[in-house]
Amino acid sequence: MLKKLDNFKTAVLPERKFGFWQMAGPGAILVGLSIGAGEIIVWPLVVAEYGASMIWAAVLGVFLQMWINFEVGRWTIATGETVYTGFARVWRGFAPLFILITLFSWIAPGWGRASGLALKALLVGPYGWGSDTFWTVITFIGVALILFGPKLIYNSMEKAVELMVAIVTIGLIMVAFAVSTAETWIDLGKGIANIGYKDPNMSVKALFIAIVFAGAGGTANLFYTFYLRDKHIGMGAHVPIMQNPLRSRAEAIPSTGFVFEETEENATRFKAWWDYIKKDQMLFFWGLNSITMMLFIFGSLAVLHPQGIVPAQGTLIWDEAAILGEIWGDMGRVIFLLVGLATLFGTQLALVDGVSRSIADIVYTNFKGAQKRELSWWYLLVAGIWIVAGCVITFVMEQYGVSELGFLFNAAYMGGFAMAIYVPLMLYINYRYLPKTAQPGKGCTAMMVIASLVYVVFAIACILWEVGILA
Repeated sequence: MLKKLDNFKTAVLPERKFGFWQMAGPGAILVGLSIGAGEIIVWPLVVAEYGASMIWAAVLGVFLQMWINFEVGRWTIATGETVYTGFARVWRGFAPLFILITLFSWIAPGWGRASGLALKALLVGPYGWGSDTFWTVITFIGVALILFGPKLIYNSMEKAVELMVAIVTIGLIMVAFAVSTAETWIDLGKGIANIGYKDPNMSVKALFIAIVFAGAGGTANLFYTFYLRDKHIGMGAHVPIMQNPLRSRAEAIPSTGFVFEETEENATRFKAWWDYIKKDQMLFFWGLNSITMMLFIFGSLAVLHPQGIVPAQGTLIWDEAAILGEIWGDMGRVIFLLVGLATLFGTQLALVDGVSRSIADIVYTNFKGAQKRELSWWYLLVAGIWIVAGCVITFVMEQYGVSELGFLFNAAYMGGFAMAIYVPLMLYINYRYLPKTAQPGKGCTAMMVIASLVYVVFAIACILWEVGILA
């Protein structure tokens, strides 16, 4: 059933001809994906319940994920290959394993329903007309129009998510000015410096979930490989951009990647592309992501925690918006609801795209007979099934009174175990398969070892917690 992977083909590493801002985009999409759950839901809930004492864990989470994304980027610019194919080179069983991990992590439409609830709250209020399923279907229709309207899927994704990120950032800055006090800023700083503290009432599992969702989290970090390829970064220039199969005839996309010869010129070219990856991740993922996350945390710390409000399931965004409305009038309420909708819809969009790309890529590359169809056909099939399944599961969730939060937390929990697998694996493939001039340096290696230890130790601790050995 699984076919043998082709060896790398020798190819010229393209020269970088454009400045950073002319090629910006992949990191911004990853930010749009990151801010949709951990930043707007998980961490504000943690702060509302426990105060500022554990904000250090949010800072740690996004910092570690930046180094993980460095290595995802390294693999992609050096080979033009997705990281899933790199994993399958180590062991063919990783192909079906990562399909299962992706399915179990993301199939429940927690973000879709949260996005639908945000749209409902903005237009008719949380208790207004229409079921949760109705409003969730509306948001999924929006996702489908963005993904399958334009000819080039990546371009529409990039523009839509960048708009969402801009709305979120500007809105959060306005909210921060509205609720800002010196005491809150001091508490925020103390929480960042309070390294290693865990509230006695918080379980190891809950802390693991919070750290995983400080950033993209789970397999979502691996979506970066697709954005770089479609932006033609590094060896990705040898791979045709994926086109909308409903609007145009797709080009054949190679299932495996390339390797460049060890020459001084190629070493110089790789260094230029590596400089792009570092700037992309430090400015967008680490910089902008940290700012938006701290602003969301700040809002919860200033608005919810002082009043002892721990929002009920599904009402966090509305509760915070309602209190802002008391402080700043209707404009404050509307601004935060708009921020919430932009945040969650951006994540919903990026997740449908990223999950569909992941499963389509793994199937197309690894399974016999899959290449009788174009990669874009598999993408369309997976995305269509995913959207329909999301609507159906939302309906079932609503009938049984199941909140979207349980599914969001499950996604983070599963994602944490996935990271315990792929973070050390990422470092391994970058040493085993890449030319010496492209391999990680001492600093990157050290940080990846630390990240591996953090996720592996937390995964083991959670298993011990589940069986009752660890409190």
